[in-house]
Amino acid sequence: MRVAASHQAEARKIAAELAAIARSGMVLPASITERRTRCGHRNCACRADPPRLHGPHWQWTRKVAAKTICRWLSPEQHHDCQAWNDNDLRLRELLTRLEALGAAALEADPRWQRTTRQAPAASGKIVWAVGYAGLKTLIERWNGAAWTRVTSPSPPGADDLAGVTAISARDAWAVAQGNGQILIVHWSGSAWRQQAS
Repeated sequence: MRVAASHQAEARKIAAELAAIARSGMVLPASITERRTRCGHRNCACRADPPRLHGPHWQWTRKVAAKTICRWLSPEQHHDCQAWNDNDLRLRELLTRLEALGAAALEADPRWQRTTRQAPAASGKIVWAVGYAGLKTLIERWNGAAWTRVTSPSPPGADDLAGVTAISARDAWAVAQGNGQILIVHWSGSAWRQQAS
């Protein structure tokens, strides 16, 4: 697969920054939050109106095996850990950019072929076929002489239409599922439109 020179240059830049973060060995996932608290002493200023809360205190929080783990950090730990946490966030941003470059390169690949997932559904002289092409939904219509591609909704994540049912020339339905979402589209006789699912 050929990748544009601009994509290669950006990928090299991302890889260099990823390598620098990896060499530091300083990556800390989760979040660091500033907290201000009240104590249990009745006459403390933290109980006044307006209150003067104690702090700041720094709390590190992350999920492990569906459980929330929290640790209180000293000011020195907060100073060190904040930089590590920033590295983690930057790492995730860079990976997202790298994934976007890969998806764009795949989408631009001229070798994409029409891919249908279900046998066509017919209604009268109109026949529908659905599937995907690249990273987008694909709906094609047979009018008795030729197949033509019809514009269809293609939200991110649900791009592989897996079924189509034609009830009449003005009533057809197609469905896709992906990334935890369901896409339902309806043909009204003039256009395919996304429906609430």
